Amino acid sequence: MGIRMSNELTYKSDGIISIIPEQKRPACIMVEQSLGLDGEVTLNGAKNSAMVNLLSLILTKGKSVLSNVPASEDVRNIMELLKELGATIAFDQDRHVVEVDTTHLEGTYVSAEIMKRTRASILAMGPLLARFGKAHLAFPGGDVIGARPLDYHIKNFEKMGVSFSENNQEIIATTDLLKNRNLLLEYPSVGATENLVMAATLTKGVTRIINAALEPEVFDFLDQLKKMGAQIEIEVPMTIKITGIEILQPVIYSLMYDRLEAGSLLLAGAITGGYVSVPQAPAHSMGLFLMKLQEVGHTVLIGKDGIGVKIKATKNPQAVDIKTAPYPGFPTDLQAPFMAMLACARGKSMVREAVFEHRLMHARELVKMGAQIETAQYDLAVIYGVTELYGASVIASDIRASCALVLAGLTAHGVTTITGINHWKRGYDSLEKKLRHLGATIELYED
Repeated sequence: MGIRMSNELTYKSDGIISIIPEQKRPACIMVEQSLGLDGEVTLNGAKNSAMVNLLSLILTKGKSVLSNVPASEDVRNIMELLKELGATIAFDQDRHVVEVDTTHLEGTYVSAEIMKRTRASILAMGPLLARFGKAHLAFPGGDVIGARPLDYHIKNFEKMGVSFSENNQEIIATTDLLKNRNLLLEYPSVGATENLVMAATLTKGVTRIINAALEPEVFDFLDQLKKMGAQIEIEVPMTIKITGIEILQPVIYSLMYDRLEAGSLLLAGAITGGYVSVPQAPAHSMGLFLMKLQEVGHTVLIGKDGIGVKIKATKNPQAVDIKTAPYPGFPTDLQAPFMAMLACARGKSMVREAVFEHRLMHARELVKMGAQIETAQYDLAVIYGVTELYGASVIASDIRASCALVLAGLTAHGVTTITGINHWKRGYDSLEKKLRHLGATIELYED
């Protein structure tokens, strides 16, 4: 049964009640308390794999086929970027299969209109430099959750012989010949690692990326590149060795399942006191997250060979502390949803965000729902567990904040209204339908 939405009452300061007609209501997600979610759900492919794996096809000429591709807005935006460069795209959303023909891809300019939609668009730089020696990009957009400096990218591209100039909020990168180098990242940035790897695949000689990010999605990306013919090895500690070749081949490849979507669905079961099974969950790459769920008191069952997870929620959740970190640490992309669960855990929890600045903006929205959360500077939240949350009008500030607020709404009394649904649509492919399948009352209302 959906949420009744024919009209909405608002109370003005003079006590007069007004009615907002449904057609004037802003785009939003509406969630009604839905305790005891129960059932089995399937996963989409990993969004964070899909975007970079699609962009890596710039490195080759010909028709490639990727499967298990989610239809989130971020992924669609990357497809639009490839079209702007001259690729031909055919996306079967129902089958989650995309055909990409880069035979006539000749462009090196990506417009601001495309770039502003997602930060992942900056990952076009590496393959464009490798194939054409030039990339002309506007500054990227996406979530406002910290500086996410491009310095890690630019400093190392300069070491490879790339020159940069700026013109009217656009970056122009050019090189006559990319040079193989040992590249040291100050921080294991996923984006910088992927960008530099793509540039190095067609660079003569051996390039090493030291202190590289080694997230599961990075390995998925490397596996696809190796299937395209790239010569890539992993060296200890945290080093990727790339021996450049002249050309990469088109590829047929199936993306990994989304561990972050899996975590979100498991948290939905946990926060509502339910029982949820995610048979495709890559438990082997979710270790610390699953361990923290167990520390809260939930029963977590892992399938054979580390594939598949079931959660049976405890009736007495306990406070725990988490600190985000690069893989294999606690994933920053599950920090906000996990905080929503901790809002009703018994005792005092501490959440430290050590990957991105200003990624605690969801805390103040949870407070509107009755959570007791104190934030210190930009990286620490202290949560004092309460017994109940209450529906409220809240604003999603980024993709994972939208998920946190939806999860909180599932356990809150009454109806929760979440605006900023563009973030939800950017990050998730039909997650609301999966929650509905488990028994949630949730509706999306678009402009």
